[in-house]
Amino acid sequence: MGKDKKKKEEKETKEKVCEIFKVEKNGEKTIKTCGTEETKAVAKGQIKSENKILRNFLIWLGILIFVFILVFLIINSMKHFEYSGVSFSIIKEGEVIFYHTSFPMYSPITGKYIPEYNIYLRNDPRKLENIPFEGEMNLRERLVLNSTESFSCGGHGGIAGYNFQQILGAVGIKVIKDPNATCDSQGRYMFVQIQPGDITSIEQFGPACYNLNVNNCEILKVTEKFIIETLIEINKLKEQ
Repeated sequence: MGKDKKKKEEKETKEKVCEIFKVEKNGEKTIKTCGTEETKAVAKGQIKSENKILRNFLIWLGILIFVFILVFLIINSMKHFEYSGVSFSIIKEGEVIFYHTSFPMYSPITGKYIPEYNIYLRNDPRKLENIPFEGEMNLRERLVLNSTESFSCGGHGGIAGYNFQQILGAVGIKVIKDPNATCDSQGRYMFVQIQPGDITSIEQFGPACYNLNVNNCEILKVTEKFIIETLIEINKLKEQ
């Protein structure tokens, strides 16, 4: 009986088909012809099987899309991080990696705020946490920057000095050089001295006075550490 049922499902059926076309003989005439075309009936289980295949395809497509979005979000999150309340993004330019952050800056020339002042550091702020910072950051409107040596360090000394003045200047701290200046015991201005040291570190020795000790030409690391501590302190003051 099962075989008869199967044969019945697969039996051929006839379908009427008509065609209309024009002929040009002794004038234009329209002719309509009709006939029958044999078609095979669709088995009952065939539609169910096709629906199952389509359902499985859509499920796997959804899983692939979900995995793609998840991988994209993970990769994107690896390029952005927050360190002590300051947001950073990782930017690669050729073989050089920069750690970028930005903040609004006031321009005394135009009297307006610049929506974003961009800062690009060479060192990962999270790794600079290994550089000791003994003391606390006390900011002033003026900062005297002195150095006991040139600290050229293959050009890193020039980059460090430029970034130090530009970035601190952007946040409102006027950086000047005065070889005759010393630490102000009353804390009226900041005093920073860059000097050689056995360990790269920052030491506070007055109300707003700091020694930046440089070991093994790590001039970029210690100055960027000081810059990061400044940005963290400014971020704290904004929240107050």
